[in-house]
Parts: sequence; C-alpha cells; structure tokens
Amino acid sequence: MEAAICTIVTQFKAHAGKDGSSSTLSKDEFQTLVTSELSNYAKNMSVDQLMGELDENNDGELTFSEFWKLIGTLASKQGEFL
Repeated sequence: MEAAICTIVTQFKAHAGKDGSSSTLSKDEFQTLVTSELSNYAKNMSVDQLMGELDENNDGELTFSEFWKLIGTLASKQGEFL
C-alpha cells in the first residue's frame, strides 16, 4: 500500500503546477491526470462534473485533499464497498 500512496502523490505532484500553483491541479491539469492515469475510469466521467463535485471551495483548482476524495471513491467502487 505504501507504494500505491507514493505513486498517487508523485502523479499529483507531476501534474500540479504546470498552470500555476504547484500544490493544486487546474482543470486542464486535472483532465490530463485523469486521462493519462485513470483512463479506464475516465471513460464514464465528465471532468467538468468531477471538478464541480470535488472542488469544495469553488476556486477552480483541486488541492490534494480534494483530489483524494476521488481516489477514495474510485477505490470504494472498485472494492464494491459503496
């Protein structure tokens, strides 16, 4: 599990900051991350809808905590815990 967490953090950091803050994902950065790293899940997801659901403070960017909600939801669906 440690390797999985490291991978998620590394991928977040690799995509964050290209459009501004290195600690958040812009909509474009988020779309690139989802498309490249979650391609099997992205088929049924609208990036606009996801951003709206995840962006708690409505600033148009996702913090790691906001992004982590998506990871938790996807893991719960994968494990059929929902």
